[in-house]
Amino acid sequence: QVTLVESGGGVVQAGGSLRLSCAASGRTFKYYMAWFRQASGKEREFAAAISWISGRTYYAESVKGRFTISGDNTKNTVYLQMNSLQPDDTAVYYCVAPRDGKIIPLDRYSSPDEYEYWGQGTQVTVSS
Repeated sequence: QVTLVESGGGVVQAGGSLRLSCAASGRTFKYYMAWFRQASGKEREFAAAISWISGRTYYAESVKGRFTISGDNTKNTVYLQMNSLQPDDTAVYYCVAPRDGKIIPLDRYSSPDEYEYWGQGTQVTVSS
């Protein structure tokens, strides 16, 4: 059984930082892992992705320069360092991964439909 478990969420003041962690179990994700977020009343939104094969990282424009995705695929762990947090960053943050062997086209990294495995989410609240 594949599970993704996020941790590290919480309440922080605007301008502050948080580091989210995601531990995966049940299989090794060899190609990609990513973070999405969903604010109350809004659709799920791509935040960041990492390709273990190329080492490249990808970010939504809204978080570029403030968030950093990293991890260790040998340990099935991915992180999201979030700096300069703003109230608009308030959301439930999800760790996600595609099914085994799936290659995601570059223009599809930001689509939630490309990721079959989702964690339960961790709440991040940024107060003004």
